[in-house]
Amino acid sequence: MIVRTSSGLVEGKAEEGVLAFLGVPYAAPPFGSLRFRAPVPSSWEGVRPAVTHGHAAPQAAGEDIGLYAPDVFETGADCLNLDIRTPSPGAAGLPVLVWIHGGAFAIGGNGAAWHQGHRFARDGVVCVAINYRLGFEGFLALEDAPLNRGVLDWLAALEWVRDNIAAFGGDPGNVTIAGQSAGAAAVATLLTMPRAQGLFRRAIVMSGSATLVATEQEARDYAKTLAIRLGIEPARSAFARLSPAELVAAQPPPLTGDSGGLSESVPIKPVVDGDLIPAVPLAALPASAHLPLLVGCTSQEADVFVRRMAADVSEAALDHLGVEAGEPGRTPAERLGRAVTEHLFTRETRWIREARPAYAYEFRWESPVESPVGGGRVGAVHNLDLPFVFDVLDAPGVERTAGPDAPQALADAMHAAWVRFARTGDPGWPLDHLRRF
Repeated sequence: MIVRTSSGLVEGKAEEGVLAFLGVPYAAPPFGSLRFRAPVPSSWEGVRPAVTHGHAAPQAAGEDIGLYAPDVFETGADCLNLDIRTPSPGAAGLPVLVWIHGGAFAIGGNGAAWHQGHRFARDGVVCVAINYRLGFEGFLALEDAPLNRGVLDWLAALEWVRDNIAAFGGDPGNVTIAGQSAGAAAVATLLTMPRAQGLFRRAIVMSGSATLVATEQEARDYAKTLAIRLGIEPARSAFARLSPAELVAAQPPPLTGDSGGLSESVPIKPVVDGDLIPAVPLAALPASAHLPLLVGCTSQEADVFVRRMAADVSEAALDHLGVEAGEPGRTPAERLGRAVTEHLFTRETRWIREARPAYAYEFRWESPVESPVGGGRVGAVHNLDLPFVFDVLDAPGVERTAGPDAPQALADAMHAAWVRFARTGDPGWPLDHLRRF
């Protein structure tokens, strides 16, 4: 089927009883003369095929750690694109869910297997998943270049949805933005941005943070330090002489550091500039209290990773670190894993709930699978809630992470709650009540 957008005509394909329009540009490729610039509108002549995922942003190759789907992203210049799944472009007034992927603002893409939106579309929700600039391309604070280019990409995508989603059956006045991990931090940030007001009606923050930002001084200092290391000036013109691959190679791993919380562990992130992002989102969240919010995390986000690294930790070492005793019977590694989960994720979710009213959940179902990378059972690990929310327990990698008997009834319950929230702003339990899955 062919749909007319403000950028040009696109032709999608049938997919499990819904229609998919994949790799649709919402802005021009941000390279060449547009590198390190704000996004600009895209257009094309004729009918553009929209039947395969578009490019993800340049990034380091993902490591298959044996826990998640072995996603492989085709990266490239035309990375400012989005995927749309709809019950029917001929429909009208359907709720819209816009998904922002995670990956520490450094990796990931909308083609990841665990958050494909066809089953939201099956259940009457137009699902849009966006790509955006990552790492230094999107967030490095360069002279003569706008700050927060990745954030400007989020805005450009939401503006494109506002202007075009009716052509796919969606209601531009009934948009929910949602994300997980860094994508959830993006949602929390958008909730507090004046330029984002009116582009969405409600929000979902999964395993996210409202403090995952840098000050402008921190961002400028980081860019200067990097420029010294590379032997160039911290300016757009100097960095533009590096190829995207060279710039990716200069980036640190997606997660670095081991203290100070999640923000200090993510080196590249949005910048509080006093304009686009006026303040640390957590401080500004109360002003968004009129927008329904669903927020939560898993109960063992980082446990298995920490247990793997801390297999030989002693009780004395934990006492020295000030780690509380916790539940009786836990090994030192288990105690440390739970402490890190609390430090990086649980308290961030709690801070958001304390800042403003929200529907809250906790994903507690524990995978019985033994982690192939060590650390014991996978448990309720970071990312495991995704295939339940998207109702894709049959997606690649789910069985090796969740086992062959992952409960479909749990996926039915979580997916239905997210669908209800996208439709009405009420997931099905009382406000400020913690719903455990």
